[in-house]
Amino acid sequence: MKKSNKGIPYSIVSPMAAAVVSVAVKSGQEVEQGEIIATVESMKMQTAIESPVAGTVVDLNVTVGETIQSNHEICRVEESIGSNSAVKKTQSKAVDAQDPLDMLNQELESSLDSSRTKAVTKRHSKGYRTARENLQQLCDDGSFVEYGQLAVAAQRDRMSTDKLKSDTAADGVITGLATINRDQFGEHATQVAIVINDYTVLAGTQGYFHHRKIDRILEQAKRSFLPVVMYTEGGGGRPGDTDVKIQIAGLDVPTFATWASLSGQVPMIAVNNGYCFAGNAALFGCGDIRIATKTSWIGMAGPAMIEGGGLGNFSPTDIGPIKIQAENGVVDLVADDESHATELAKQCLSYFQGDNENWQCPDQLALREMMPADRRYVYDVRSIITSLVDNESFIELTKAYGCAVITGFARIEGRAIGLIANDCRMLGGAVDAEAAEKTARFITLCDNFDIPILSLCDSPGFMVGPASEEQAAVRRMAQLFVAGAKLSTPLVTIFLRKGYGLGAMAMAGGSFHKPIYSASWPSGEFGGMGLEGAVRLGFKKELEAVADKEERETLFTQLLDQMYERGKATEAASHLEIDAVIDPADTRGVIVRAFDSRLN
Repeated sequence: MKKSNKGIPYSIVSPMAAAVVSVAVKSGQEVEQGEIIATVESMKMQTAIESPVAGTVVDLNVTVGETIQSNHEICRVEESIGSNSAVKKTQSKAVDAQDPLDMLNQELESSLDSSRTKAVTKRHSKGYRTARENLQQLCDDGSFVEYGQLAVAAQRDRMSTDKLKSDTAADGVITGLATINRDQFGEHATQVAIVINDYTVLAGTQGYFHHRKIDRILEQAKRSFLPVVMYTEGGGGRPGDTDVKIQIAGLDVPTFATWASLSGQVPMIAVNNGYCFAGNAALFGCGDIRIATKTSWIGMAGPAMIEGGGLGNFSPTDIGPIKIQAENGVVDLVADDESHATELAKQCLSYFQGDNENWQCPDQLALREMMPADRRYVYDVRSIITSLVDNESFIELTKAYGCAVITGFARIEGRAIGLIANDCRMLGGAVDAEAAEKTARFITLCDNFDIPILSLCDSPGFMVGPASEEQAAVRRMAQLFVAGAKLSTPLVTIFLRKGYGLGAMAMAGGSFHKPIYSASWPSGEFGGMGLEGAVRLGFKKELEAVADKEERETLFTQLLDQMYERGKATEAASHLEIDAVIDPADTRGVIVRAFDSRLN
């Protein structure tokens, strides 16, 4: 806009080279300050040219459709005498389209449960929750930042836009970042990446954009070293994404490799309810901690793939039911339902997030009465565990598999620890192949994330015999030595009773001097093998030389008593094979001081 020396008229010019889209006035027309004279368009962007004053339009010099250059005079306006240029007219500018914010909110709303009532009702009719209901319980209020909410399935060739939005919301997976347990451990320590497969969308199958969303959030987790919680329910790969013209088999997707590459880098917690087959099961199996509800069926192939392979017809509920998958170690924690599973996920995650400031523990004097006076009697080691650690802090993993050794997380004075313990009620505490494999995996998990380990040892050694060898004992038991040898996180071993042979060594990280502290209760007893076996093997000639059976048994008992005297805890400590013999009531304090010496 240019003004003459006399003050009038005003010359209104184009601020840029542009096309004239519309002309809103005519020569001689009265206009008010701020009224649109014309609209021009440059580089697909439109600019409204307004009158700077109230007055009369003269010398209109443009027409719709012509192209003008910068500073081209559009018209002049003769200012009205007495007009107040400080008062600008509020002009209603017509908008042809709906408000963009309203449109965005409608798009976002279409992916939420409130707009998908049919799918939600169907889900609830099975007694299950929706993906977004699980999300709400999992994350701290207001913390979730969603990625890719507006995605739909790559099936635009097959479905209308409205149907895509309603039936394939978010392309079947919710991804984003959030905090979990923020009130306990603070904002910084509780950042988590979230992946929740949505079974209400195409049975939770993995499509083109579905994979891209997971890949995107996993890359964020990898870049920022964020734990990941993934809900895996779904039917595997999706063959119906007809929009994708650049794939044949789709086997070049990075999802599985990226997810697996996080192992040992960040905590990976997998949660499942319902059917989990093929690709979804592969994701579940990679988890560090695998939680599944009682209504879970998990398998590397679903019914269609099994039938297609000529292997028979099966119902989905025939494939990998929870009882089987818990007993074979696929599932670490069995939950009652999705709500329980979500709470377990939050609890497991907490052990990787930090220490609790507030804690309570049972009366430690009770530990003195928990070991039977008769060394041949079994006892409940879980009672010792729960009496030793902070109240309600122990969570046992993989309980139905490798039952001779208990593994789990707990806290002592608020500090998160990993815990392994022999269960003398199973195989007398002997470490069998399954228990060795389970324990090695757990030790490695703790070591990866610097969680100190407490070992409560009461073992007669490794399980032996032909049946044990049929379970690949040599290979699987050796894994426990490998895990112990690589261990860098602090390990404390407390011998409750038996510390015999290679099995006891493996429970102590491979050597009684591998732990930063090794101590025994007064009930401890030690030997290269079980005392009975040591007597029968070491004194075979002497025993065979006694013809009378009763005399032979008397000699055996005498030799056994002598062997026990030589192998009792105080003798082992006097030979420096262990560091100390302690009052059971002092166990907790000993553990705390040992860990403090290494961690502080």
